[in-house]
Amino acid sequence: MVALSGAHSIGQAHCFSFHDRIFNNESDIDSGFASTRRRGCHTKDGGANLAPLDLVTPNSFDNNYFRNLVQKKGLLESTDNIVREYSDNNLKFKSDFAVAMVKMSVIRPLIGDEGVIRSVCGVFDP
Repeated sequence: MVALSGAHSIGQAHCFSFHDRIFNNESDIDSGFASTRRRGCHTKDGGANLAPLDLVTPNSFDNNYFRNLVQKKGLLESTDNIVREYSDNNLKFKSDFAVAMVKMSVIRPLIGDEGVIRSVCGVFDP
């Protein structure tokens, strides 16, 4: 799962998904990074504004997502010793990511009445 979280190396997140993290003074996040992000997400709930998940290489699939986490500059929370390993070793991350994607590809999807397709990822509405 940690390797798959590296997919967050590319893409953007809505401010509402990390608003509490950048406005919480007790959050485990770099204060300068949080301050920069607050300027783009200044509304009460964060709103629908978007922010890149990786400021350094937002359009490249690489291990900068993990480097950001180690430097406490990650929008999304993640804790694991593997994060540090992936931040130091891009080839290890990409290799583990590929293996995890193959494993995930054989998961039998729920069909018909067995599953639910969410229109909003964070909201379960059967």
